[in-house]
Amino acid sequence: MSAQSQSAEQPTGLTLSLQPINAGASLRDQAYAMLRQAIADADIYQSDEEIRLDERVLSEALGVSRTPIREAMTLLEQEGFLRTVPRRGIYIMRKTKREIVEMIQVWAALESMAARLATLHASDAEIATLRHMFDSFRDATPAEHIEEYSDANIAFHQAIVQLSKSQVIMDAIKNIFVHVRAIRKMTISQSDRASRSIVDHLRIIEALEKRDTELAERLVRQHSLDLAAYVEKHCDFLD
Repeated sequence: MSAQSQSAEQPTGLTLSLQPINAGASLRDQAYAMLRQAIADADIYQSDEEIRLDERVLSEALGVSRTPIREAMTLLEQEGFLRTVPRRGIYIMRKTKREIVEMIQVWAALESMAARLATLHASDAEIATLRHMFDSFRDATPAEHIEEYSDANIAFHQAIVQLSKSQVIMDAIKNIFVHVRAIRKMTISQSDRASRSIVDHLRIIEALEKRDTELAERLVRQHSLDLAAYVEKHCDFLD
């Protein structure tokens, strides 16, 4: 079986990046992990259309029967990533603007605590990796390489959570991350947010490097609350 990545074209035109799974480990578990990651990587808020998943397309892309696909989708529905509409099919769950704002606010609380813990538990070398994430943008503005910067932006926020060394925070934030990531990716190119974002990031890194617990926590919280305020004001299409 080829391990080459395949694209599963869903009925709405959304492409999920998938690759055939290997025999051995539970097919359901592998299908679940790949579908969950593919949903996380997809731009689920770029279109107003509902995103329906096609079992046949997913089965072909993953190289397995529909049974593990159905089992994986049941798990994803239980976790709030999918929803079943009787006689219509299974759709990727998208949140309303109010829900997105509240999720970002919860993210702000969790990530700011993660930053606080990072000043206490992360090593100097681990904190230094944050600064290197933005080496590519020293001689160019983020807007000139918006896709690359968007990826670095998301990786930066993930890294702060990981530097907390708190498994409780990591577990609590992982389901929220799917939606917050999609919104960050969608809004980063708007209203010069990328340029302001990198300034915020560098200030956060400096606070972490100085082990300034209170400042790091405050800066990280405000950075996400600013995103919540932006979504509240400008993302009317989410209603």
